Amino acid sequence: MAVKSRRRGAAGASDKPTSFDIAALAGVSQPTVSRALRGDRTVSSATRMRIEAIARQLNYKVDKNASSLRRGQSMTLALLFFEDPLDDGSFINPFFLSMLGSILRTCAARGYDLLTSFQQLSANWHRDFEDSRKADGIILLGYGDYELYKARLEALVAQGTHFVRWGSVDPDNLGVTIGCDNVAGGRMAGEHLIARGAKRIAFVGEANDHYPEFRDRYCGLCATLREAGLPVHPGLHVDALSVEQSGYDATRRLIARDLPFDALFAASDVIALGAARALTEAQLRVPQDVAIIGFDDIPAAATTQPPLTTIAQDYRKAGEVLVDTLLRRIAEEPTDTALLQPRLIVRGSS
Repeated sequence: MAVKSRRRGAAGASDKPTSFDIAALAGVSQPTVSRALRGDRTVSSATRMRIEAIARQLNYKVDKNASSLRRGQSMTLALLFFEDPLDDGSFINPFFLSMLGSILRTCAARGYDLLTSFQQLSANWHRDFEDSRKADGIILLGYGDYELYKARLEALVAQGTHFVRWGSVDPDNLGVTIGCDNVAGGRMAGEHLIARGAKRIAFVGEANDHYPEFRDRYCGLCATLREAGLPVHPGLHVDALSVEQSGYDATRRLIARDLPFDALFAASDVIALGAARALTEAQLRVPQDVAIIGFDDIPAAATTQPPLTTIAQDYRKAGEVLVDTLLRRIAEEPTDTALLQPRLIVRGSS
C-alpha cells in the first residue's frame, strides 16, 4: 500500500518527511520510530519492519548529526586491534579480520559509524576515543599477554569507559567479555582425534594465565584424554604464539624430542599452518602419520593441502553480540558476558 506524507507550513516550506509522519502512518509514537530506525531491540521486529518499510516509501533519511547532538553522542564506535606480530606483516590476526565484516555490518544496521585503530600499549590509547568524544564506546580485539594487558583494562574500568572485549570468559573478567567456549572447543578437538584412532595427541600453543584462551583449549583436550583413559604427556606440549613461524619452530622442537605422537592439536589455525610445514619437512604425512586440527577457521584453513580440520568460532555472531552489548552499555542498560559455542569442521588434515 502506498503512503503519502503530510504537507506542512506556508508556501515554500519543506515537504521533507519527518519521523512524526512515519509515526502517524505506523500508529506508534515518534520516540518509537526513532528507536526503531536506530536498531533498538526494545522495539519488536514486526513494528520495526513496518516502520522501516514506511520510511523507505517516504524516502526518509535519518539526520545523524541532529540525532547525535540531541543525544550528546558521536554515533561512532571505536574498534581497537591489538598488534599481533604476524609473518605476513599485517599485524592483525586473520580471525579478527573475519570478525571485522560482521562488526561493520552490525554497526551500519544500528546507525553507527566505526572507527578502527591499533591498540598502542606504550601510549594512553584508553584515554582517547570516548574521552575525546571521538567515539561513544570501544570494542577491544586481541591483547597479547593478558597478564600485561590487565592494567589497561583496570584503567578503563576505573574511569568508567564504555567498552566490551573479545577474549577468554572467566569469573574474574574485567569489564564485559564476549568469547568462545574454548574448553568445549578443546574437548571437540580431542573427541574428534580420538574417534579417528589417535592415542598420543600433542598440543602446540601457550597454555597458561598469560594466554587464557589457549589454556582453556588445552584444558578441554586434557579432560577428554583423561576421560578416554589416554595419557596427558607433558613432553607432548610445546609453547607457541599465534604466528605461523612460531608454530613451525615449536613443532620442530616437538619432533626433536623423539616422543611418538599420532595427532597434533594446534591452539590456532595460524599455528597449525606452521606445524603442518614442519611435519612435511620431517617427512611425516598429514593425516596418515600425524592428524592435525586447528582452531578459528580462518579463510586459509580451507585452502591448505590438505585442507585443515578446525574448531570454528562463530565470527558473524561474535560481531553482532559485541556491538549490541556495547550499545547496551552505552545506554546504561544491564549487560553480561556471553559465551558462544564453537563447532567442528572436518577436512582432509584429520
